[in-house]
Amino acid sequence: MHHTVRAVNDLTTRWGRAVAEPGQNTVFSAPGAWAPLALLAAGAGGTAAAELAEALAVRPDAAAEAGRELLDALDRIRGVRTAVGVWTRDRLPLDLRWQAALPPHTRGRITGDEDVDRAAVDAWAAGRTGGEIPRMPIAVDENTELLLAGALTVRTDWIRRFTGDVRKFGSGPWQDRHVGVLDRRTALLDRVGVAETAAGPLTVLQVLGLQGVDVHLCLGPADAAPGEVLAAAVRTAERPALLRPGSALPDGEPGPGLHAHWTPSYWREPELAVTTVAFDLTERHDLLDRAEVFGLRAATDLTRGHFPGISTHPLAVGAAAQSVTAAFGPRGFRAAAVTALGIAVGCAAERPPYRVRRISAVFDRPFAFLAVHRASRLVLAAGWVAEPAAVPEPRW
Repeated sequence: MHHTVRAVNDLTTRWGRAVAEPGQNTVFSAPGAWAPLALLAAGAGGTAAAELAEALAVRPDAAAEAGRELLDALDRIRGVRTAVGVWTRDRLPLDLRWQAALPPHTRGRITGDEDVDRAAVDAWAAGRTGGEIPRMPIAVDENTELLLAGALTVRTDWIRRFTGDVRKFGSGPWQDRHVGVLDRRTALLDRVGVAETAAGPLTVLQVLGLQGVDVHLCLGPADAAPGEVLAAAVRTAERPALLRPGSALPDGEPGPGLHAHWTPSYWREPELAVTTVAFDLTERHDLLDRAEVFGLRAATDLTRGHFPGISTHPLAVGAAAQSVTAAFGPRGFRAAAVTALGIAVGCAAERPPYRVRRISAVFDRPFAFLAVHRASRLVLAAGWVAEPAAVPEPRW
């Protein structure tokens, strides 16, 4: 499983570099795309098989097993649910070995009635994501012979909640705008750390969830490219030893958004004071816009077939897309993704008695985020917050 985790996280890194841009929100789920692509790779041949193998870092003959292994591992994580759906036309013969290698899945028919087919696949997407993704990200049309879809939902509730308010920041790109601001204080200074990365110093705040899924808020230098900050964030998620913990940080400004000092206090414990923003993101990605990231360049050549392990009929990828949502609020984090592959032919009066170490972490400008399974270090969802939510409690 370690190899698969690394392969999926590598896809997160490449995808982030390709799509994250200054001034634009983005969110995506590499596990949500990796598993369906692996199942597709299991039936691929020729150049398409080689490209998928390189993009997924898995051999075609091992791809189905790796896809099943990932889905099984995801389903064992509390708060994470997955599903696979396959729809085919009656006229399309499927290879029995490919069918047998699929994980448990929904099997449906493509009837040829576009309204009926659209209603069926939309109902599946909505049902598997609790209504977060109400429509399949691609259409079933007259050219669709097979539709392979994967659904992923992530839910984690904070061990310690934030307090929410609507207020303005005094500086930065969100200055003088009413935004949903979240605050929290803890005595655990090591919830924040700083890593030296290729993108520059990176501040990482780990927000722990009850379900074993944590969210990392990652703030890089103001002039760093979003994709590079995301890539650095994935690396620190995989290798937490890269982080210098908060308790070991020097006074002053040891990392982006951080200020560390000693201060009078009425309490004995140190304090980490966090200020960040709520976010509520929704996005649709056309995977074929960046086909090389996903190993789909050759597979989209409609002049020939690329999947002899799926069917004796010549098949090519006619459409590939992901719809994804992510919401971060006072109580927790929620994300959902559906990936579809369409196969076509915080005053007191007296003097404080203590002096304590205090670190403030302020996320008042665009930052990266990762939803990370604590045990395996698998990045379940990732994104870039360029525009915060207007309210502290996002759509849930």
